[in-house]
Amino acid sequence: MTDKPFAPATARNSEAILGVLRYEFRDVKSVLEIGSGTGQHAVAFAAQMGHLSWQTSDLEVHHDGIRAWLREAALANVLEPLTLDVTAAELPATSFDAVFSANTAHIMSFVAVQKMFALVAAVLNDRGRFCLYGPFRQHGQFNTQSNAEFHRSLRQQDPDRGIRHLEDLDSLAIAGDLERRRLYAMPANNFLAVWQKRYQGAGS
Repeated sequence: MTDKPFAPATARNSEAILGVLRYEFRDVKSVLEIGSGTGQHAVAFAAQMGHLSWQTSDLEVHHDGIRAWLREAALANVLEPLTLDVTAAELPATSFDAVFSANTAHIMSFVAVQKMFALVAAVLNDRGRFCLYGPFRQHGQFNTQSNAEFHRSLRQQDPDRGIRHLEDLDSLAIAGDLERRRLYAMPANNFLAVWQKRYQGAGS
């Protein structure tokens, strides 16, 4: 059997994220995860939220690792990974009640972040939620010195990477008829932001 990839940070943050998602996804039936990575989050969350179907996705290079976690967990409500590159992805419109992504926005280019928000807006059902976990800047400021240093290290690796301004993400969300509803402070100087898609029904 293929050895499973393991991300220590994912193992550490799963419980805290699950605490938020239990509330945010309480009435959700279908979730798309953008950037499933190792697959750890998918199996950890789907195991505790049996009422929903969890669709994994990532670049194809990560699929073997995701499948290794899925095989071991043997959960009926986690789906095989989709090949998904946000810069070129095309998925059926209004396909999911929620989208989740963790630690992706700061390692993508900002163009890719724009594409991700456009994709989210397209695939979310009315009143669907987008939950994005990771570090953010607010009002031009880092919340800790360690995040400022992390931002500098990301930029040294690739000038298109970096911790994003939450206000910029809000602007991308608004362009897709999404509005930020909540912002949760999380361990290790991170946040979980929740945007909700505006109701598109009659009279909206």
